[in-house]
Amino acid sequence: MGGCVCGGTSTEAILEEGGKRSSAFVFIKPHAVTGQVKELVQKALAESGIRVKDEGKIPSEQIDQQGLIDVHYGSIAARCVREKPAQLKIDDEMKDEFLRVFGLSWADALSQSLVFNGKDAAARLGMTPDNLATEFDKLPKQTHQIKFSGGFYCGKMRDIFVINGFYYRMRKVFTQPGKGIHYYEVEWDAAKLSWADFREKVVGFTDPKQAIDGSIRNRVLKDFLLLGLSAPPTMGNNAVHASASPFEALAERKNWLQRPVDKDYFGKALIASGITQQRIDEWTHDPNVICDNEEVTVYELFEDMDGKDVLDKAKQVRDCPK
Repeated sequence: MGGCVCGGTSTEAILEEGGKRSSAFVFIKPHAVTGQVKELVQKALAESGIRVKDEGKIPSEQIDQQGLIDVHYGSIAARCVREKPAQLKIDDEMKDEFLRVFGLSWADALSQSLVFNGKDAAARLGMTPDNLATEFDKLPKQTHQIKFSGGFYCGKMRDIFVINGFYYRMRKVFTQPGKGIHYYEVEWDAAKLSWADFREKVVGFTDPKQAIDGSIRNRVLKDFLLLGLSAPPTMGNNAVHASASPFEALAERKNWLQRPVDKDYFGKALIASGITQQRIDEWTHDPNVICDNEEVTVYELFEDMDGKDVLDKAKQVRDCPK
């Protein structure tokens, strides 16, 4: 027999709910918040048997002041705003690429204090964050800008090297005064709709041009003028965001809705699986873990998995190093 947890609910019941119930955090991005788009999203969700549990608006001023978008973008933002270059994890392949493109070793660049995160680079160069992002985006690829990994870029600006200088462009979309996001906390029966199908068939691929016919992003691309948008959605401004897994949804409810892990149904299921709350909190920052002898980020590990599979995989990697 399994034990009981808070409130008298059995461990088995909590685990069962974590596996059977899917709940995602979906929001319309600031550039696409119109009455017509909200109506389209609600209709598309209902057509797929997805229930809206809660919805609301989070204004840009709150997003900016509380740093909600910085947490949302995780390591992309952290490398630009918070982490110092010496803290970055750079493997040998990355160091070789840095040397090949810039003609200077990563170690020498650090020792000579030539590497800056985006925030410090703006101050060093006497630029506003917006101007830094604009100039960073103009850097020629493979001569003045390199990609270390997903969401991890380094560019040479004047005589220094800048990490993720582009991020302020992404941040500005969410922090412009008078704007904000419109969110939906949604749920559905996992047996009737897989998480992979939710992302591909209901929401659509990240690039709206690749989104399948009938998905939300596909519909917005086709009818953007009728939906009140001034320009078609792009890969960056693709109208809507949706959680990529039950774990990412948990992390997003924790961030955007300020819901503690131990008060969230999937957080409770992870705790019932033997994952400590401290480890769950660490995982919400998307660190690297070792799984099947490969290093992968937590979000990548759980992407497109259904709840039961996430719970099983979490037990497998719970003792892995951060």
